[in-house]
Amino acid sequence: MTLDTNNDNSPNQTQQESHPKKPAIDIDDAILAAKNKLLEQQHDDGHWVYELEADCTIPAEYILMNHFVDEIDDETEQKIAQYLRDQQNEEGGWSLYTGGDFDISCSVKAYYALKIIGDDPHEEHMVRARNMILNHGGAARSNVFTRILMALFEQVPWRATPFIPAEVIILPKWFPFHIDKVSYWSRTVMVPLFILCTMKPKAANPRGVDIRELFSIPPEDEQHYFKVTTPLTRAFLILDHVGRVAEKIVPKFVRQYSIRKCEQWFLARMNEEYGIGGIFPAMVNVFESLVILGYKKNDPIRIQARQAIEALLVKRGNTMYCQPCVSPVWDTCLASQAMIETETEENVTAEIEHALDWLKDRQLSDEPGDWRIPRPNLAGGGWAFQYSNYYYPDLDDTSMVAWAMHRTGKEQYIEPIQRAANWVAGMRSTGGGFGSFEVNNTQYYLNAIPFADHGALLDPPTADVTGRVVALLSLADKEKYVSVIKDAINFLKSDQEEDGSWFGRWGTNYIYGTWSVLTALELADEDPNQAYIKNAIAYLQDMQNEDGGWGESNDSYYPPKHRRPFESTAYQTAWALLSLLAVGEAETDTVKRGINYLISNQTSDGHWYDDSYTAPGFPRVFYLKYHGYTKYFPLWALARYRNLLQNKV
Repeated sequence: MTLDTNNDNSPNQTQQESHPKKPAIDIDDAILAAKNKLLEQQHDDGHWVYELEADCTIPAEYILMNHFVDEIDDETEQKIAQYLRDQQNEEGGWSLYTGGDFDISCSVKAYYALKIIGDDPHEEHMVRARNMILNHGGAARSNVFTRILMALFEQVPWRATPFIPAEVIILPKWFPFHIDKVSYWSRTVMVPLFILCTMKPKAANPRGVDIRELFSIPPEDEQHYFKVTTPLTRAFLILDHVGRVAEKIVPKFVRQYSIRKCEQWFLARMNEEYGIGGIFPAMVNVFESLVILGYKKNDPIRIQARQAIEALLVKRGNTMYCQPCVSPVWDTCLASQAMIETETEENVTAEIEHALDWLKDRQLSDEPGDWRIPRPNLAGGGWAFQYSNYYYPDLDDTSMVAWAMHRTGKEQYIEPIQRAANWVAGMRSTGGGFGSFEVNNTQYYLNAIPFADHGALLDPPTADVTGRVVALLSLADKEKYVSVIKDAINFLKSDQEEDGSWFGRWGTNYIYGTWSVLTALELADEDPNQAYIKNAIAYLQDMQNEDGGWGESNDSYYPPKHRRPFESTAYQTAWALLSLLAVGEAETDTVKRGINYLISNQTSDGHWYDDSYTAPGFPRVFYLKYHGYTKYFPLWALARYRNLLQNKV
């Protein structure tokens, strides 16, 4: 199913211009307008879901996938091609987020997708793209994922890719590399990729399109596909070379057994019509693996795998793009938080209850999951991010959902909250912190393997997720979880940046991380007069823009240093305001200016809009735009401010 947003309220930049700012109004009117608009977008079954947009890598890979298996839809291709052209920057390349620097891997994939669709390489936009790619070293300088794709299309030799044979699946757990030692997103992507890189299939490529013009020297002559940056990297590259030599003596039955084990592994995690892991890259690798393993076009498993990918397509006017995944649970719990804030404690509206009941029905219990490997005796109780992803519940979503439920005081949510708290507490990592999906996923040496040039192989504990867990456990049963909360707060103290902020792994960036922590510390009854909290307040004050808002670019992820204030956005302003409101700053001039920014930038339809990317999928290599963030976060901040002032009267 393709999502059609022609009548959607999540406009792109062009559509945003048709939503003029409305005249200045008071805060009650601003809240009411935003609330009413949010309610209009609630689905009949109670949930909210907004577009989740990534960079052009995803739609380009969708096109190339179709040409890999020779399943081409010309109408869809033309719409995606227009989307890719629209995203091309003035210099000729493609970036990972609005205003970002040129990214060679994204640009190579976008160029290849456009050429394979039928764009003439001599057209002006293609010439500009080719020149940008060549000026940055050519397609050989692309990342590992792009080189694997090019190897499948016979554009580079297989030695340009890491040695990741199917036999990896049968390595013992004591071995330095094992799939249980990487993050959920890594293993769901890698296991089907083992099959592709072992069988080395050739893409159907029915139009016979190549991109040799993107290489500064013939790709078969390239000798430096892998950079040696550390002694550990060099050691892994030596092992990579040894593995390629040893591969020749692997018995045929071992190879066949390993491929079968990989197939069984991903078949068990197919996640029905929602796709393995609920994420596009893993879905594509599984689909392509099914094709080369001989699954016929009418096979129910292959059909199901294909449908999961098709469900990610979004139609927008005469263009179309592919989402990396969908975010209904996350959108629903955050929209619920905003809606709860607009009401009195005694008034939980039917719409709020409808949303939370929808979430309640999706809580996981006895379902299988990879998290059970390190925690076999822990009872389930989490929520996934997507409509379904039962193998991989998310501590972040789980904590936010149960937090929203707790705020209603409704008896029907007591049991789900306690189950959630028990599960989350049981997922603590050594040192007191919490990752998003994994326990003790801190095998940092693995980031040096040739495959991991994206630097996002792991899911270690982070401040933003740990803060969310502190919030839930403080609400659920502060006495029961006192030691867990204490250790988590100590982790947060040790993880604080020098300027007082916290790194935001799942939102851009230090403003997001600081919001995640300070709102949790309020619920944990931490004294806001402590020095480390005062330092965080000072950071937020220093980051405020002259217009009263806050903003931060994804540039702050790399180089790893703090950037000065960036152009204000409504959602980042809301994060900063919610942070300051949590630590007793409601009546300060800093907060008042931020509130005025939100009110004055609200559009005539009650919402806020901007074209910025709101979060990293993987910092430095993959970024996301949650279209819902400008819908519910500003509303939450305005209502929270109003409530705090009213309570002081």
